[in-house]
Amino acid sequence: MRWVVGAAVLRDGRVLAARRTTPAATAGRWEFPGGKVEPGETPEAALVREVAEELGCEVEVTGWLPGTAAIGSTHVLTVATTRLVSGEPDPREHDAVRWLAAHELGDVDWLEPDRPFLPALRSAMMAP
Repeated sequence: MRWVVGAAVLRDGRVLAARRTTPAATAGRWEFPGGKVEPGETPEAALVREVAEELGCEVEVTGWLPGTAAIGSTHVLTVATTRLVSGEPDPREHDAVRWLAAHELGDVDWLEPDRPFLPALRSAMMAP
């Protein structure tokens, strides 16, 4: 199994969602930005690298949401909570980004592997 990391980028009580353009089967659906952990790379370093590549901004990992989700039979997704350190998200591999409040998480069509993380994310976003 190969690890994939996703970033729940949090700011001002909202989380960043990114809309995919490829492959065709997932185009137009929403996900947490991120990608594959390369050999010898920590999940945290992979997440910082992937967000910089996909969105041109820098994030810092602040924690990990519980659980994992299978992506097919070869990859496993885990999602970290992060905060913006510098820059503004500028989609390079996605065609749109949206900042969603906790009550808006159901307003977009999330990819299946991202969905199991939404309840814990919603709780984290609503915590004082």
